[in-house]
Amino acid sequence: MAGSSHGHTPAAWTGVTIAIIGFAVAGTFMVMAEPLGFWAGMVIVVLSPVVGGIMRSMGLGQPKTVHPVHQVSATPEPASVEG
Repeated sequence: MAGSSHGHTPAAWTGVTIAIIGFAVAGTFMVMAEPLGFWAGMVIVVLSPVVGGIMRSMGLGQPKTVHPVHQVSATPEPASVEG
C-alpha cells in the first residue's frame, strides 16, 4: 500500500514495543524454567493491545478512515425493472 501510514503512530510503536518486551521476559523465564516469570511476561504481552487501544482513543493512533473500495456511493442509481 504505497502512501499508507499504517502502523507509523505512537500508539502502534508503543504497543509493539511492550509486546516485544513481554515476549523477551517470557522467553527468558521459560529458559530459566520459572513458570511464574513466564506468565508475568505473557501478562505484559496481553497488556500491549490494551495500552495501544487507550493511546489510540487519546488521539495518538491512526484515525479510522473508510477505504475507497468499501465506500458506498453517495448517489444511488435507481434499479431497473425488467418486465
